[in-house]
Amino acid sequence: MEGFGFWAAAVLASVAVGLSKGGLPVIAMMSVPILSLAMPPMQAAGLLLPIYIVSDWFGVWAYRRAYDLSVLKIMIPATAIGVGIGWATASLVSEAMVGGVIGLVGSSFAISRLLGRGAHSEAKRPKVLPGVFWGAAAGFTSFVSHAGGPPYQIYAVPLRMPKAVFAGTSTLLFTWVNTVKLPAYWSIGILQFDNLAIAVWLIAPATLAVFAGVRLVRILPEKLFYTLVLWALLLLSLRMLWVAVA
Repeated sequence: MEGFGFWAAAVLASVAVGLSKGGLPVIAMMSVPILSLAMPPMQAAGLLLPIYIVSDWFGVWAYRRAYDLSVLKIMIPATAIGVGIGWATASLVSEAMVGGVIGLVGSSFAISRLLGRGAHSEAKRPKVLPGVFWGAAAGFTSFVSHAGGPPYQIYAVPLRMPKAVFAGTSTLLFTWVNTVKLPAYWSIGILQFDNLAIAVWLIAPATLAVFAGVRLVRILPEKLFYTLVLWALLLLSLRMLWVAVA
């Protein structure tokens, strides 16, 4: 793990993590694919986990007053269940299979919204059963490849939270998810002390990117913010489908 190619990929991946923790939607999903250009995907996921955790806490501080407690009460225990399922089935379920299912659902949802379906409907209230389902899916896909964003968005977008609350709820939720993933990753050998020295160097660009993301969320108009959310969800869902098929 050395050379210009590795460090270029690692810095770009850490910036993607930081921007996402600053509130920009699903950009963090790019981090593992970017770093996978220079190392195996699961090893990349293990290297990036400390970056996620440090970036999480900067994001928590930035959004400490902007979150939806009712959504968190539903999704926090559900995501823990999803992480547990991911840990228990780590050797049985392929990333491609999970990505294919989530990609199909996520792209269908995004296309429907971008075409205007549901655009004029009233904001929905957080419901427990859908929240448990999508929360567990978010925990599971986050464990597999740090890709918990699409399930969260499918549940959260129809709630029509203010953009800062949407971003803050996501940040707080995945701070919890990444903390729960630590012992699970350690137990199956993905998280290694050898990578911590490299992770320390990547904290600085990730931290700067967190505050850049927070600033962008503040200046983006609400409608444009959610349009970007849906386009990001569509593009990344299509990528997950492509990986599954290929």
